[in-house]
Amino acid sequence: MIDKRKPRIALILGDPCGIGPELVAKLMADRDTTDKADVVIIGDQDVFDEAVKIADVRVEYKPADDVSPEMFSSETPILLRNPIFPLKGFQRGQVSKSSGAYQLDCLAKGLDLCKKGIVDGMCFAPLNKEALHMAGLVHEDESGFFIDELNHTGDFGLLNTLGNLWTSRATSHVSHRQVSELLTEKSVLEATRLLDNALRASGIEKPKIAVAGLNPHAGDGGMFGNEEIDIIEPAVKQAKAEGILVEGPFPPDTIFLMGRDGRYDAIVTMYHDQGQIAMKLMGFDHGVTLHAGLPYPVTTSAHGSAFDIAGQGIANESALRAAFFLACSMT
Repeated sequence: MIDKRKPRIALILGDPCGIGPELVAKLMADRDTTDKADVVIIGDQDVFDEAVKIADVRVEYKPADDVSPEMFSSETPILLRNPIFPLKGFQRGQVSKSSGAYQLDCLAKGLDLCKKGIVDGMCFAPLNKEALHMAGLVHEDESGFFIDELNHTGDFGLLNTLGNLWTSRATSHVSHRQVSELLTEKSVLEATRLLDNALRASGIEKPKIAVAGLNPHAGDGGMFGNEEIDIIEPAVKQAKAEGILVEGPFPPDTIFLMGRDGRYDAIVTMYHDQGQIAMKLMGFDHGVTLHAGLPYPVTTSAHGSAFDIAGQGIANESALRAAFFLACSMT
């Protein structure tokens, strides 16, 4: 028998000092959200109630201290009201150790629901990495935390999506000085495989992928660096041998024009800002980050916690909505 139930998604409020909770409030006030999936909101009830007021919306929910599959019986979302956020000394728009610890607890709860099979995937509102590190995060970002919590040993990488254009990166949150030494044939190949697998999982049967060079003009035959010749070209050749429809390396300053014009479904970049600057210029309000390779879809908006506008009710939820819908489609 085919299971026709809706996807079940854990939706994390994000940093309580930033715009995350009000984005979730706006998202949950939209009937399209509950039509699309059964939702478990994870976060402090007082934080969420305050966010609903800030967003000036109306959201019905069922508060609970625990959740089970049998509780998904209507279009009313469940609010799993723990972990609790200590409101004493709370200052919106300020980085704090307590908010970092709370964010990690919420993420762990969402991943636990995934592991228990209660939800099919997770979407989280913007976090604050400085707060996470103040609370004891030992990894460069939340990705390492996810890998540890899930005991994940396979390929992993961060993908970004913008409508019909996707990107991955061979190196991520590292200094520019480290990029060349961390760039390997393996890292480029893994970034290419992750894109191909994720695009197929999202419904694109034969994705077309372009790979960027590292250096100006993609090295110009070795005049401006040998990474293209020694690392990137062999990785592209191996990916082709595996049946992936991939081409490159292309000059980094023109490759996104080809992506924008629809010649390719996705672009493999060599470092963080090579892709992020282009993608955010093309559509900051609806960019999505996918933590690809994990056993469950884990998505978030590509922007940050925006402390400067937190509490004003003006934050745009479009990117979080796109992230939520992507998690639903990939389940």
